[in-house]
Amino acid sequence: MDDLERELRDLSAWLRTPEPPDVTARVRARLAAPVRRRRRWRYLVAVLVALLVALLPPGRAALADAVAGLLRFAGTIIETSPEPVLPTGTPSPLPSQRPTALHEAQRQVRFPIRLPAKLGPPEQVLIADPDGTGSFRVATLLYRGGALRVDAYDGGLDPAFHKQVGGPGVEWVEVDGDFAVWIGGPHALAYVDRTGTVRVETARLAASTLIWQRAGVSYRLEGDFTKAEAIEIANSLD
Repeated sequence: MDDLERELRDLSAWLRTPEPPDVTARVRARLAAPVRRRRRWRYLVAVLVALLVALLPPGRAALADAVAGLLRFAGTIIETSPEPVLPTGTPSPLPSQRPTALHEAQRQVRFPIRLPAKLGPPEQVLIADPDGTGSFRVATLLYRGGALRVDAYDGGLDPAFHKQVGGPGVEWVEVDGDFAVWIGGPHALAYVDRTGTVRVETARLAASTLIWQRAGVSYRLEGDFTKAEAIEIANSLD
């Protein structure tokens, strides 16, 4: 990552951004700011993709498209294409998924389960995909009869979800001062198991989604809401 970091710093020297807004100073500050090494790669890749998509001269648009076509962020693989990608068939639950009480779920995952203050206690809690020791990989909080959900999973693990997004709708936003990804429309979603295999039988049509990380835990907030509403909910994570 040292070579990538050096190249990104060199890249920032010639950035020119149309008005409004001019984010050059902000990008340079992000690159210069001290970040814990285990998180540095995420900052650098996020900044690189954002720069390529939004700031590169027209002659490098093909490179931007190539980089933006497949993105890994916060335990999620996001694949974009110009055409809509919709799942077929009836989706199955996540592996070994089962309902449980919130306090029991907290005992059976290896990360803290935080609740969004804007939503309050969940109507139902699900846990899924246990390992050999019985520790579950994903905790899901359901609201509004299941129409709104928060998936929480260890951000240090391999990707847990695979999204296929057709057309526009993927953009970088901020949650709690950190990078997040907003997908502003329906898209195909499938589960990625511990071997890295996409479980096509779990594929379903997902609603608008916000993806972010906090304290090493990744989150997916999915439901029928605007980008501003989703960010407000994410920022209220307790």
